[in-house]
Amino acid sequence: MAPKFKDGDVVFAFSGKWVSWVHTVVAYAAFLGALIVGVALHYHKIVENEHYGYPEEWFPSVSATIGDRYPERSVFMLFIAITSGPRFALVGLWYLLTARPNASLPKFVAAMGLFRTLTCGGWTYVTSTDDHDWHDIFMISYIVATLPWTLGCIALSPSNGKAAKYRKYLASSFFGTLVPLIYFFIQHKVHRIAGAYTTYAFFEWTLVLLDVAFDAVTALDFEAFELVVKDVKGSSKGNKMVADAVLEKEKDKQVNQVFGQAFSWTEAIDAVADVYNGFVFWSMLTSLGVLVWYFPLWHMGISGYEVMVMSTVSPLLLGIRPIRSLVVKNLRVCHFLSLAGLLAYQVKDPANRLFTVGFAVWMTCLSWAATWYSEAAQPGRLESKISAWAIGLIASSVVKFAWQTSNPIWPISHASNGGWNATGFILAVLAVLRSTRKSPAGGSDLAIQGRKEGSSLLAGLGLGGLFFGLHSLLSDSSTMILWNWEGYPVRGPISAPHGAWTIAAMGAGLILGLFNEDIARSWTFYGIGSVGAAMLTLYSNWTGYYGALILTVYLLAASVPLIGSAARKSPARTFGIGFLAYNFMVLFHVWVVAYAFVPGGPLVREHTDWVMITTMLLIGCGVFSSVSSTPAAQRKRFNAYLNSRKQRSYYLYILGVLQLLSVSIAYLRFPTYDYVPYHKDDKILTAGIWTIHFSLDNDMWSSEYRMRDVIKELELDVVGLLESDLQRIIMGNRDTTQFLAEDLGMYVDYGPGPNKHTWGAALLSKFPIVNSTHHLLPSPAGELAPAIEATLDVYGEMIDVFVFHSGQEEDPEDRRLQSEYLSKLMGATPRPAILLSYLVTRPLEGNYNTYVSETSGMHDIDPSDWDRWCEYILYKGLKRTGYARVSRSTITDTEIQVGKFKIGEKESEIAEERNAMISEDQVPEGMRFPQMFRGEGVRGHQYHVFNEPRYFA
Repeated sequence: MAPKFKDGDVVFAFSGKWVSWVHTVVAYAAFLGALIVGVALHYHKIVENEHYGYPEEWFPSVSATIGDRYPERSVFMLFIAITSGPRFALVGLWYLLTARPNASLPKFVAAMGLFRTLTCGGWTYVTSTDDHDWHDIFMISYIVATLPWTLGCIALSPSNGKAAKYRKYLASSFFGTLVPLIYFFIQHKVHRIAGAYTTYAFFEWTLVLLDVAFDAVTALDFEAFELVVKDVKGSSKGNKMVADAVLEKEKDKQVNQVFGQAFSWTEAIDAVADVYNGFVFWSMLTSLGVLVWYFPLWHMGISGYEVMVMSTVSPLLLGIRPIRSLVVKNLRVCHFLSLAGLLAYQVKDPANRLFTVGFAVWMTCLSWAATWYSEAAQPGRLESKISAWAIGLIASSVVKFAWQTSNPIWPISHASNGGWNATGFILAVLAVLRSTRKSPAGGSDLAIQGRKEGSSLLAGLGLGGLFFGLHSLLSDSSTMILWNWEGYPVRGPISAPHGAWTIAAMGAGLILGLFNEDIARSWTFYGIGSVGAAMLTLYSNWTGYYGALILTVYLLAASVPLIGSAARKSPARTFGIGFLAYNFMVLFHVWVVAYAFVPGGPLVREHTDWVMITTMLLIGCGVFSSVSSTPAAQRKRFNAYLNSRKQRSYYLYILGVLQLLSVSIAYLRFPTYDYVPYHKDDKILTAGIWTIHFSLDNDMWSSEYRMRDVIKELELDVVGLLESDLQRIIMGNRDTTQFLAEDLGMYVDYGPGPNKHTWGAALLSKFPIVNSTHHLLPSPAGELAPAIEATLDVYGEMIDVFVFHSGQEEDPEDRRLQSEYLSKLMGATPRPAILLSYLVTRPLEGNYNTYVSETSGMHDIDPSDWDRWCEYILYKGLKRTGYARVSRSTITDTEIQVGKFKIGEKESEIAEERNAMISEDQVPEGMRFPQMFRGEGVRGHQYHVFNEPRYFA
């Protein structure tokens, strides 16, 4: 019989804990039931993956178990459908238990709980076979929402020590399991290690069990509820929760001041607008170098347009009082003028586009310097502007992570190559209108703060080092990963997914700087950052990357005290000198690789270590200035913004969203490694060589989309790319190979990294790259000559491919030494080999006879082709079947050369027989070159020189 209470009778009642128990039992039944049925009926099928089957792999993954096979899929779907009812009830009861007046966190956690429930249904009922994209979208959304749900439940746990303990243990185990899970997945997917997927499957099942167990803990809390619905213990009517008690005891601490406030949409939108303005600043600044680079690239030396690098020094004008007053009082106008850079894509002439962006950078640097200075009297607002600027950098990195290192609002982008320029401009206008509606401090508040708190000159130098470090290393999440890349087999991080690690370290650094500014400005932390810089510079693979992560945390953390200290001094001497020092560092880090083309270049040749040392010394100047602030002054500023720290929470929410986005992007971009060559049935390997001119076309547009199209249409299985290292400020910190590899479905070896001081050599391959070694060939006088030596698994046969860029024409001794080195390298391999190269020699003359010699054992793909100077394809131990030259259109200054090879056959060693040509109608269909490039071709690409491909018997 149902109990009675003074406020009415209860017709039916049961303890709320049974909601949790039903949810737990049915959820486990769904997964374990499918596992039992799957093992019983389809064991060998569900343990098999794309690389191995039984007995190498002997335990099925979750996805294989609950996937497409009947009846295990039906068993899973039946029980998971039954689970949905208790699941919705569980989320609702948790909200009722934790809700309290003026608290937004319970609402947010409940929303995440509902979102997880809906997305669980998504990936459950839409399998990867049904719709791979939507299955992944639902799965990623579910995983991403798990983090705020888990942390939110822990934060809101009622005063129940046993439940709180279990939640902490289960949550720690869940997130700890992700590390070995990812490790063994990479071992399986990248390294193809037998048995790795079985180990991965155990961790995957562990995650499922822990995920359900975490929600099962609510049974201990829901004992306080009796349904329908009676709160018999009053837990939801005012009993203090653990989080409430902690916050009351520590009400003067920063955590309560940040998160213990009611949510305000107005302030949240203000924060979003500020961050977007920061994103636009970094987008404009990072685009300037690319536009400047276009001109020396085409002039092959100093062009004069390099002076536009100095567009950043506009804050020097703030040293003139009338101008400073004018700018501070008209910040909205200044920010609006800086948006001209977002419209620069409408300017077709390259020079005028550069001038437009130069003006935009001039205005945005002036605007941000004046903004920081004008807010110096209000520490809370100053911190908000610094946070927005720093999170803007993180947002820029996340966007480039999503766009494979390109930025869709850059002026080298437009609609046909992935640009979102118009959308970016409209959002920027709205952001400026929103973020500048509050006028800065006026009158006496504009007086320079803390004149005696350290040197303005040293503060400016510190900013120069900071700006350069952030821009050169962190404006793209893959830059420092490529510093540590050493080729195959993979021995360190890869751009995706590990770019998310770099972004996570950026967020952690900013949080540290905001919550513990004393540590961020300390000499001890500076020393730790310097150690990270040294590790990044001196080591490769994981060791070097761990140093990169340390340096990342330091740079973002130091941004808060260094910019804050500079804002309280003369803006001309701090921000003006800061950007001047930044410009010096930009030129310095270009000179170390461009030494052959600039005056005084040989003095700093290959000295990235000098660049890093100078960067850290400059930052040290800023630290010295910052710590020189008197304790009394620091305490006064601290007290001044204690009451303003509520605004900080919105910036941290934005930061959290960006971190979740980066994790999602990493998942989506994880390499599939299921690539298929174009003519596998004919066992044809089609190889090409192309000098891509740093992915800028003749009209100053980013060219990766056009490159992708022609590579795909030419059906290239293997392609060597030269002049491909774009990971410097002057080239936008880009990596075209990421886009090409992912879009075309190819393995990629970036070649010698940006810290190896070359113009780049990269290899893309439809075939697995078993091993690769990077070489820097002898270059005593001129620029460094990079080479990749890679072994490919081509239809089961090991074949070596060499990608090589020779030194320039002005250094004949370099080219002679390089030809001897490469000739011996090619001659040393006993395997069939292909050379995809840029040799700078005429056929049958000079160094050509070193490359094509008894020492190398290599043959020219077409000795009768006399009209060559740069690009050559050589080979040995293979049957060459075809050769073609394809015009470049306006993409670069160099054509594409293509060769076809029949794997499993060898040709005659007699030159006359080997070089005998045949007509196309004698060649099987699958071994022919595409017809679409005949005649006028497509989009400016056509067979030229001989006007048709050549085929060999």
